[in-house]
Amino acid sequence: MSPDAAPPPARSSPGGHIRLTSHSGGTDAPGLCWGAPTPEQRGPVVGTTTTRGHRNVVGTHSGAYGVYRALAVAAGKLSREHRADLTNTSPTDVIGPYPQWTDPEAIVSLDPWGALVADVFARHIADGLDVRPTIAVTKAQVILPEVHDAIAKARLIPDGRVLLATGAAQVTKAAIEPVWYLPGVAQRFGCSETDLRRVLFEETGGMYPELVTRSDLDVFLPPIGGQTIYIFGDPRALADPAVELTARVHDECNGSDVFGSDICTCRPYLTHAIEECIRGAQRGGVGLVAYSRKEGRALGEVTKFLVYNARKRQVGGDTADQYFARTECVAGVQDMRFQELMPDVLHWLGIRRIHRLVSMSNMKYDAITGSGIEVGERVSIPDELIPADAQVEIDAKTAAGYYTPGAVPDVEELKKAKGRGL
Repeated sequence: MSPDAAPPPARSSPGGHIRLTSHSGGTDAPGLCWGAPTPEQRGPVVGTTTTRGHRNVVGTHSGAYGVYRALAVAAGKLSREHRADLTNTSPTDVIGPYPQWTDPEAIVSLDPWGALVADVFARHIADGLDVRPTIAVTKAQVILPEVHDAIAKARLIPDGRVLLATGAAQVTKAAIEPVWYLPGVAQRFGCSETDLRRVLFEETGGMYPELVTRSDLDVFLPPIGGQTIYIFGDPRALADPAVELTARVHDECNGSDVFGSDICTCRPYLTHAIEECIRGAQRGGVGLVAYSRKEGRALGEVTKFLVYNARKRQVGGDTADQYFARTECVAGVQDMRFQELMPDVLHWLGIRRIHRLVSMSNMKYDAITGSGIEVGERVSIPDELIPADAQVEIDAKTAAGYYTPGAVPDVEELKKAKGRGL
């Protein structure tokens, strides 16, 4: 476009005057009593914008994908008034309810009734409230080359129930959007709710004024990624402490999980856990993988890749003794995953005991046991599955206190393992 050319006409806003989210309102909104003994007493979570007077939360549905909804509306591809037709969308497997669902301290980061809204809040929907599910449960098959390799080497034997002859593992899976009960989240992190609200408001550039102007709204739908769970075996068995449960709580690592990057152990540990879950389910137990969107220790991929460059270019090369230091230099903190909210999904599933936890993370172990869930055996990643370039990571983590059945590397040992250069 030349400097003298007229700009294209601006798209007119279909909404007329702009409604600030901090405007008073919500007189027609249903009440929300977190942790109430029944869904009727608890009330539905209404984060839709079709009728603003019905909203009883801060934020909107779909987590980070809420911005894509806004783009679709702005582009004229989606009507602001669209309501989801929930016909035939009900869960393939009913989860709960369990006692943890009505404990306001046990679950503070997801809506335990989120998969059942079409049923338990049918009256509210019939009365005109646009209530949306925040959890969906379905069936699927998981097909991985590592599972095919385990079959070829006879580590896994297809049984036609958990593992098919095709190499596909039969699973129940659930997608879960974040729903934060702010008083409970503040308690988990040991801060005041007032401070939590203010920092959330300020550090998102003032994205959600209601955080500081509507103290009567206790629930926040944050614009972050959610989580997906994969269940191997009978989902109802998860709540039975007598049934052997093999579980891994895994934090997203796109580079390794999807594309096989060998600078970390994320994919091999994940696929090892899946193999353990299949084997456990075949023994009559149940397996669980809980996958959370916390890319790059919740620092994001840009920060993660910057750290990779810093590690590979530093004087002396990529060594375990500088593993955490380089992250902290770039990000200001070693890890922002903060596992305090992680056990909520386990409580949603009714879990009281994990017999085999496939994790070396002390942060995850402490969070799980601290929430009242018993953990038996801890399963580390086998040495043969550690990529050569990832030995730096394993040495640094075990030296920092991560669980290992082997020797903990000392200061001199940490200098020996070196990752390859760029």
